Amino acid sequence: MNAPLTWGQVARTLAVEFAERAVVHDRDGSFPHANFADLQQAGLLALAAPRTLGGQGASAAQLGEVIGAVGQGCPATALVLTMQYIQQRGMGRPGSPWPQALAQQLVQESQREVSLINALRVEPELGSPARGGLPATVARHTAEGWRISGHKVYSTGAPILRWYVVWARTDEEVPRTGSFLVRADAPGIRIEETWDHLGLRASGSHDVHLQGVLTPHDHALDLRLPQDWARGEPAMLAEMTVMLGALYTGVARAARDWLVQFLRERTPANLGAPLASLPRAQEALGRIEAQLSTNARLIASVAQDLDSGILVPAIDSGLVKTVAMQNAIEAVQAALALSSNHGLARKNPLERHLRDVLCGRVHTPQEDSVHIAAGRRALGL
Repeated sequence: MNAPLTWGQVARTLAVEFAERAVVHDRDGSFPHANFADLQQAGLLALAAPRTLGGQGASAAQLGEVIGAVGQGCPATALVLTMQYIQQRGMGRPGSPWPQALAQQLVQESQREVSLINALRVEPELGSPARGGLPATVARHTAEGWRISGHKVYSTGAPILRWYVVWARTDEEVPRTGSFLVRADAPGIRIEETWDHLGLRASGSHDVHLQGVLTPHDHALDLRLPQDWARGEPAMLAEMTVMLGALYTGVARAARDWLVQFLRERTPANLGAPLASLPRAQEALGRIEAQLSTNARLIASVAQDLDSGILVPAIDSGLVKTVAMQNAIEAVQAALALSSNHGLARKNPLERHLRDVLCGRVHTPQEDSVHIAAGRRALGL
């Protein structure tokens, strides 16, 4: 009798077909709806939610394995799934502001059907909230509930999301900032299809406009004075490091796999042997292996700390995220250097992997913030 597949094995199986679909979705900028139907059928949409809420309670290491596998096939799908997992992990964290009944409702929805959630935080004027500043999106308290108006950009997964976690400020005399849970199909919401990026073209990260959108009073998940957010959320940042690090390492792994096949098959007439026979190619591939292996070890160490209940300082997880992204990008660039024009041909996937892996740099925290914080800590400032 065969043992049941692990979650990682299931994800790797699905990723084979995801990779085939990724070619079309990248070309057309279309959203991979079928991938999420497959993930739901496989029971992977509630993987990160705790068992007390009806989820599978996967560990950080298991989530990283799943995201890395999906990312190797279709990184846009993996990014949307990462955002789902981040929200589910937050629901089960000690001291979570989520009302239990509400959290259970969302988890159960994702068990039964394709139901996804993501945070809508970035705005045209504000940029990333991680760098401070009040959002222009305003939540007005009324007798019916909260009325929310604003404009969000880079709303990953917009074509498929059922729930938004909207970052906004209140209209109080002394405004508070925080998150509001909003149904994506509520009256007053409009999606503007603006996403037309170089990489992750299938992520559907469009603009979302909210005009007087009503949400119940208890859907205000966490409201604080702006200065009270300064301490950050180190557990969430560490989880992001594990999953985003795994995602973009998955992209680099896909590039490595294509390169290995190319080196084995490409036989120039003047050489009379495959490129794989050249010491220079072997050494360059070995350097890529070193970068991928280093990433795997770094990401695993953060996941192990999370799973052991050890608090990972935000600076440390930020450094791991930065190094992992650098290694993934350099690995794909090295593959391109070895394959030359062949790697840039649209008929081959390497140029897509390069465009996708470059997106790793934009996720919070960015390199400059990480290095400044690490430098200040080293200087005792």
